[in-house]
This record gives sequence, structure tokens and C-alpha cells, in this order.
Amino acid sequence: MISKIVGNITPSATCELEGIIGSMKKDGIDVVALNIGEPDFKTPEAICTACKKALDERKTTYVATAGVPELRQAICHKLLCDNGLSYTTDQICVSTGAKQALFNAVMAVTNPGDEVIIPTPGWVSYVEMVKLVGGIPVCVPCRSDFQLDIEAIIAAVTDKTAAIIINSPNNPTGAVYGLESLKRVAELAVEKDLYVIADDIYEKLIYGEKQHYSIAAISPEIYERTIVINGMSKAYRMTGWRIGYSASPKSIAAGINGMQGHMTSNSTTFVQWSAIEALRNGEAEVKQMVEEFSKRRDYAYERILQLPHVQCTKPDGAFYLLPDLSWYYGKKVGDKVIRDSFDLSEYLLSEYHVAVIPGDAFMAPGTIRIAYTNSMAEIGRGIDRIATALAALSD
Repeated sequence: MISKIVGNITPSATCELEGIIGSMKKDGIDVVALNIGEPDFKTPEAICTACKKALDERKTTYVATAGVPELRQAICHKLLCDNGLSYTTDQICVSTGAKQALFNAVMAVTNPGDEVIIPTPGWVSYVEMVKLVGGIPVCVPCRSDFQLDIEAIIAAVTDKTAAIIINSPNNPTGAVYGLESLKRVAELAVEKDLYVIADDIYEKLIYGEKQHYSIAAISPEIYERTIVINGMSKAYRMTGWRIGYSASPKSIAAGINGMQGHMTSNSTTFVQWSAIEALRNGEAEVKQMVEEFSKRRDYAYERILQLPHVQCTKPDGAFYLLPDLSWYYGKKVGDKVIRDSFDLSEYLLSEYHVAVIPGDAFMAPGTIRIAYTNSMAEIGRGIDRIATALAALSD
């Protein structure tokens, strides 16, 4: 019999959809992919060259579980220069993707029965990670503008609360949390003796005048209660390379390092040398990519606003739109009734071959997530198909 832990887990909607789309494309179906949470830009050549060089030099052996010293030093330098955070290499653990770094963090500070506060809408895996370690996810809705509802977070804290997960820029909303709200979260965490897990993976994907603030930099007290998570996937176009990292107080870092030693040991050795190249020399190409995403965001947002009965908040970061299409719930085409975001997403994919993610997967009923990680032409084709699909629905 399967374990209760595994039986209690909901599969990742984003990962499952990738398999369905792959099968459709294999069958020759022209699918417009507006679901993919990864840049469509190629990994920069210099990063690939660094990997090839590491392979040629046979850097293929086991290394320290927490990562090669050179990469941990590069991460410390990045955190100091970008975020004003001072860490030593023994506070860094390099993991097989930021997803593993996040799971390590949740496991490090959550006992069975502990509660972890998750502002929603939020990434699909936060809830499942908390459940996997025997914790209790406490989902707290954000405000209508997708900013943190501080009063609701305060009200959600109990004697069982162990941690709060913060993700800014946010997946799926694109919201960038303001400094004042982060200060209040920091004050709450210090007052109530909570940990903050700060998922900063979209940190460099910010548009206009908005700015990313690291909650760990707000005060020495919150620094000692924060686990910073980041990685190479989004900014440096290294999704499939699977390399992320955490930065945390020394006692937490030692625990994370010990756990990872029993799970995966070190992340792929030669990939670590590619990450060093990205952190040291990759900023120019990151900025170019962000400029292009900014144009796509503006285009996709304006196109979405033209759809009848659709509402959407303009995102300040990441590369997603989260439009509200709930007006179409209860509508039908033939015998098919659109009851929720799962029905709507399935209808768009099966009938009009455009892939989006149901908002219910992110605890955002009434919405779908659209990723503008595709060319302007493909974004336009996809929204054209969404417009046609919505127009075909009736009472």
C-alpha cells in the first residue's frame, strides 16, 4: 500500500501539463504554449563553454555536499552586491535546483503538525512541500492587487506557526512586494519567533521602477530567521541545468547540508562551474532578456484587456499574467459546461490548442496563468485562440 504521505500529495499541474503538450506535439498538433515557466531564450554561450571546459578538465567527481568553494564564494559575492547581505561560505548550500533548496528549507524548520503560512495565489509546490514534511499549510489570500494582506497574515499566526513563505516577484501574479509590507512581515516573524523562507528566484525579472527587496536585509534580527532561496533557472536561462541555492543562519545551513548529504549529495559538479560563470559575467544578457520580457508583458497585457468580461492586474515582475475569466464559468459549448479554471484550461487546450495553467492550481480560482515566455508572434496567436474560444461559449 502506498504511504499516507505520498497519497496525500497533489501532482504538480505544471509538470503534468508538460507531458500532455509533449504528446500532442508528437502527434503533429500545433499547440501554442503559454504555460511554460521558463525563458524561451537559449542558455548563454559563455555558460555552456564553462560547462564544456569543466567536462574537459574531468570535473565530474563528488565534491562537498554544499558545493564547490568557488561557487559558494560567488554566491556570497552576489548576495552582498545585489542584496546587501553578508554571508560566509558555510552558510550556503548549492542544491539540485531551487526547488530542492526550498524543500530543504521547509524540512529544516517544520516539525510534523507545525503550520506554515503561504500567501496566495502562490506557486503550486509550496503547499505540497509543507504536506510532505508533515506540516500544515495555512493559505492566506493576498489583497485584490495581489500585495500581501498583512493583517490577514497576522491573524493567521497561531502557537503552531513555524514559518512564512514569501515569493517576490510572485509566481503566478507577478506582484513585487513593497518594502513596508516586508518590514511588517519581518517584525511579525521576530516578535512571534517564526522563520521566513524567502523565494527570490524571480528577483532579476522586474519591470519599470519597481525594486526587489530582500527581507533578510531589513534587520539583524530577521537575518537570523530567514532562509534565502535563489537559483540559476529563470535569470540565467538554466532551467534544465537544475542548480539552485540557499543562504541561511549557520545552524540552519548545517542542518540543510546534513539533510542534502542523505538525499542527493552535491548537485552536478560540472554544472556548478557553469553557475560560477553566470554569476560572475552573466548580467548583461540578463538585462537584455528582461527588456524583451518587458515588451512582451505590455503587449500581452493590452491584448488580454481587450477580451470581453476579462479583468487583469498588470504584473511588475516574473513573466506571468493572471487574468480573471470567472465571468465565463457556467457557460457552455455543446454539452460541455465550463465550471472552473480546470475546465476552462482543458477546453482551451483540447479544442483550440492553446496551453495555459488553471488558476486553481495556484489557489487562484477564477483565473488562468498565462506565461509570456514565448515570442511576440506566438503570444499573439495564443491570445487570438483564447478570444475565439471564449466567443464560442454561450449560456
